[in-house]
Amino acid sequence: MLPCKIRPKSMPTPKLRTGPLKYAPFLFKPNLKPSSLVDPIKLLKISAETKNLRLGKILHALLITSNQPSKNGHPVFQTNSLIYFYVKCDEISVARQLFDEMPERNVVSWTALMSGYLHNGLALEVLRLYKKMVLLDGLCPNEYVFAIVISSCSDSGRVEEGKQCHGYVLKSGLVLHQYVKNALICMYSRCSDVDGAMRVLNTVPGYDVFSYNSVINKLIELEYLREALEVLDRMMVECVVWDNVTYVAIFGLCARLKDLKLGFQVHGQMLKSDLECDVFVSSAMVDMYGKCGKILYARKVFDCLPNRNVVSWTSIMAAYLQNGYFEEALNLFPKMEIEGIMPNEYTFAVLLKSSAGLSVLGLGDLLHARAEKSGFKEHVIVGNALVIMYSKTGNIKEANKIFSDMIFRETITWNAMICGYSHHGLGKEALTVFQDMLVAGVCPNYVTFVGVLSACAHSCLVQEGFYYLNQLMEQMGIEPGLEHYTCFVGLLSRAGLLDEAENFMRSTPVKWDVIAWRTLLNACHVHRNYGIGKRIAETVLQMDPHDEGTYILISNMYAKARRWDGVVKIRKLMRERNVKKEPGVSWLEIRNITHVFVSDDNKHPESSQIYEKVGELLAKIKPLGYVPDIAAVLHDVEDEQKEDYLSYHSEKLAIAYGLMKTPTGAPIRVIKNLRMCDDCHRAVKLISKVTNRLIIVRDANRFHHFHDGSCSCADFW
Repeated sequence: MLPCKIRPKSMPTPKLRTGPLKYAPFLFKPNLKPSSLVDPIKLLKISAETKNLRLGKILHALLITSNQPSKNGHPVFQTNSLIYFYVKCDEISVARQLFDEMPERNVVSWTALMSGYLHNGLALEVLRLYKKMVLLDGLCPNEYVFAIVISSCSDSGRVEEGKQCHGYVLKSGLVLHQYVKNALICMYSRCSDVDGAMRVLNTVPGYDVFSYNSVINKLIELEYLREALEVLDRMMVECVVWDNVTYVAIFGLCARLKDLKLGFQVHGQMLKSDLECDVFVSSAMVDMYGKCGKILYARKVFDCLPNRNVVSWTSIMAAYLQNGYFEEALNLFPKMEIEGIMPNEYTFAVLLKSSAGLSVLGLGDLLHARAEKSGFKEHVIVGNALVIMYSKTGNIKEANKIFSDMIFRETITWNAMICGYSHHGLGKEALTVFQDMLVAGVCPNYVTFVGVLSACAHSCLVQEGFYYLNQLMEQMGIEPGLEHYTCFVGLLSRAGLLDEAENFMRSTPVKWDVIAWRTLLNACHVHRNYGIGKRIAETVLQMDPHDEGTYILISNMYAKARRWDGVVKIRKLMRERNVKKEPGVSWLEIRNITHVFVSDDNKHPESSQIYEKVGELLAKIKPLGYVPDIAAVLHDVEDEQKEDYLSYHSEKLAIAYGLMKTPTGAPIRVIKNLRMCDDCHRAVKLISKVTNRLIIVRDANRFHHFHDGSCSCADFW
C-alpha cells in the first residue's frame, strides 16, 4: 500500500478552473427571500436582550420588506416581538405606535407594552392600559399582567387600586404565583402599609428571598424592629437562603438595635455560606460594628476589603464619627482621595459633622467650599450638616444663612436650626423658627420639642413652656420624655422657682438622671440658695458618688459662703473616692492652627506677651467697675493671691491671645471644657466693651456671646 501522501502515476492531476463561475453561492442569489421568519425573530430577541437598536431596526426593515406571515401564520407574533424589542431599547414611543396600529392584540401585546411603561417610570399609563385591556378588548389578565399592574400601583402610591387588584387575584387564584405574591408584598411595603404586607406574608404560603427582603427592609425603615426580628426568625425556620440584599438588611437591623451578639451571629452565618461578600455587605458590616461601639472591628472589616468605593469609605468615617473619633474620621478623607474615590453628599455630611464635633470652624469653612464646588450644596443632607456645623462652631449667623437659602427643608433641618439658636441662648429666635415650621406644615417630633423647651428656658418663658409641654405635645401625640422634663426643670430654675422645680422633680414619675438633678443644683448655685443646693447635692452623690461636676458646684457654694470647713470636707471626700477635678482648658483656632491654654500656663511660646496682654485688659476694665470675684477661688489664702489665681484662667489667656493675633473687628471664638467661672464671665463682658469685639465662648453648658458689655445668657448658665 502506498503512503497516503503519494499520488499514483495513473491518477490524473485536477485542473483549476480559470473561466467565469457558472453557479453563484446561495447568499448572492438576487431577490432571494428566507423561507421562514424564525431566524429573524430569534435575532430580534437577541437584539432586545443586548439592546442592539441598530441591528433590531435592520431586522424590523427585513420583516416589513419580506411581507411574509409569521411562523404561526399570524402577524401578532412578530409585532409582539417588535414591541418587546423597542421596549427593551427604551423606545417606548415606537413600541406604542406599533401597538396602536395592531388590528388584533393578545395578552402578550398588552403585557409587553405595560412592562415598558413600568420600566420607564410611567406607572399611571400602565393603569390606563390595564383598564383599556379589560374594558375594550375584553381580555382576561394573567399573573404577569397583575404583577406589572400591582408594581405600578406600588410605584405611583395607588394603594387603593392595589388593594382592588389584590382582591381580584385572591378570587382568581393568581395570588399563588410567585410574581404576584412578591408584587403585593412590595406594593404594601412601599406604601408603608406594614399590616397589609404582613397579612400577605402570613396568609399565602410559599415565599422566596425577595419577598422577605421587601418586608424586612420596610419594617426596619419604619422602625418596626421587633416585627423585623420576627420575620428574620421565620426565614431561619423556613431555611430561606439569604442573598446579599438580606445580609445588608439584617446588618442594618443589628445596627438599629445595637445588638452586637446578633451581629456576630449574622457575620458568622455569612462566613459559613458561599456568599460572595460585595462592597455593600461589607459597608453594612462596618456600619453595624460602628453603631455597636466596636470601632476596631469596623476598621478590621474595612481594611480587609479588596475593593473600596465611596459607600465603604463613608461607612468607616461615619463609624468613627458615631464613636466620637472626629479627628480619625477627618484623617481618612485625604486617604480616600489618594485612592481616587470621589466623595458624595453623605461623605460631606459625615465630614462636616466631624468638624462640628471638634468645633473647628476653619476646616468646616473649607469643607463647605469643597461641597459647594462639587455640586452638593443643594442636597438637604449637606445643608443639614452645614447648619449643625456652623451652630456648633459658634457661627450662628452663617448657620441661619445656610438655613434660609435651603430650597427644601425636612424635620431635621428645622430641628437643627431651633436647637442651634437654643444652644446659643437665642430663645426668641428659636421659637420664631418653630412657628415658621408649623406654618410650613412640617410636623415637629420628639427632638423639636427638646429644642423648643430649651429655648423657653433660655428666655425664661414659663407660661409658654407649660403650654408646649402640657398641651401642644399632647395634641401632636408626642409623649414627653426625660429630655423634655429636664428642660422644664431648667426653665423653672432659671426663673428662680427653685421650690417648684424640686417639687416637680420629686412628684413627676420619671427616672431622673444626674444631669437633671445637677441642672437644679446649678440653679441653686446661681441663686445662692444653699439650703436646697445641699439637699440636691446629697441626692446626686447618692446616684453617682463619682460625679465630678457636683463636687465642684458644692465646693463653689461653700467657698462663696466662706465656709472653708465645707470646702475642706468636699476635697477630703473627693480624695477618698478618687475623684479628680478636670483641669480647665481653653482653645481657639487662628489661621487653621489650634492654640491650647491651661490656667496659669507658661508653656506657650508667647506666654510672656500673653500675660502682659491679660494685665493690660484687666487694668482697662477696672475703671468700668470690675472687681475680681475672689469668692470663686476655692483656696483659703490671702485676697491678693486669690486675685492672681483668677487673673490667668485659661479663657482669659485664650481671649488675650486672640486679641493679639486677629484683625481689628474680627470675632474671637474660644472653646472651654468646663463651665465658665463667675469672675471670667464678668471680666469677659467688660473686655468685649473696651475692645469693641464680639467674643464667643462655648463652655460645657452653652454658648456665650459677649458684646458691648453684655452676654446672651443674661448671666444665667
